[in-house]
Amino acid sequence: MSTHLRLTLPALVVVAALLAFAAPAAAADRVGTGAAVPPQARAVDTSNPDRTIGIGKPWSCTSKRVVQAVAKGGVIRFRCGKKPITIQMKATAKVRNDRPPVVLDGRGKVTLSGMGKRRILYMNTCDPKQVWTTPHCQDQDHPTLTLQNLTFKNGRAYGTEAMDGGGAVFVRGGRVKVVNSKFFGNRCAPTGPDVAGGALQVFSQHQGLPVYVVNSTFGGWKGKANRCSNGGAIGSIGVSWTILNSQFVNNRATGRGANPAKPGTPGGGNGGAIANDGNLMTLRVEGTRITGNRSNGEGGSGIFFVSNNRSGAVEIVESVLRNNTGDGFGTYPGIFFLGHHITFTDSIVE
Repeated sequence: MSTHLRLTLPALVVVAALLAFAAPAAAADRVGTGAAVPPQARAVDTSNPDRTIGIGKPWSCTSKRVVQAVAKGGVIRFRCGKKPITIQMKATAKVRNDRPPVVLDGRGKVTLSGMGKRRILYMNTCDPKQVWTTPHCQDQDHPTLTLQNLTFKNGRAYGTEAMDGGGAVFVRGGRVKVVNSKFFGNRCAPTGPDVAGGALQVFSQHQGLPVYVVNSTFGGWKGKANRCSNGGAIGSIGVSWTILNSQFVNNRATGRGANPAKPGTPGGGNGGAIANDGNLMTLRVEGTRITGNRSNGEGGSGIFFVSNNRSGAVEIVESVLRNNTGDGFGTYPGIFFLGHHITFTDSIVE
């Protein structure tokens, strides 16, 4: 196993400025201000949608119509009027595996709320209720799910098993990406050794390709924090991630006793913002701020990354990790890493 820390010269200059001149805002503004976004991670053109939710009036945008549109698949846009709207989801929208790729575009005006009662969106290639389409459901290239220009609020998932996470969105199989979206106040079980992802939980992406999260926000203050036993914002097992130009603020890992659970504890508490577990996987965080998140006396108040066979790797590039607290154990400030290697480039980690 080789584990090394690499801060390039610009990062050292920034850290020195922070310490010597007490000007954190100006220095931090030079970090995490624009990672290049590859074509496959960008928003999808929805100018010619397959279906539209609403007819331009707020009352025409309902939970039922969201559920129906997602089940039919295709490129979906909202027409709910000129003002922002919150749609109270009375049922979970579920992607069917035998339908066209789903692109859900809120156009920056739509919030989907789970009302603190239910998960908002669900995709699972291994769920026979959504139709099995291949004999290898754990590794197939469809369906794909793109979530863009949307806000997911007050989603709620129940249960303490590994696949009970994803308070707002749960995905297993196919491919998923998130672009220009926000996740506020979503929750899953408060304790449990493996349950993770207050906002988003992902398993089994096709051929191990990464989940892209681009220009998106997870958490915040005044009720916006996402919470789960592990991975207050996002969680996964055996999944790679590329996170670009995003923010993770004030998310919470609420469990107690780590994983496996210590005797007499319910387990959990790792990864205030991000919890990744598995074997061969990668996490790339670029142009991103991870600040004010909290673990619960366990590991990785910002990032918890464990590659059990020590083959996984983490890259932190032009990013800021600061004021993440609550660690009982860690390898770097706000980070618990166990894998092949971790690198830091032009980043502030303190």
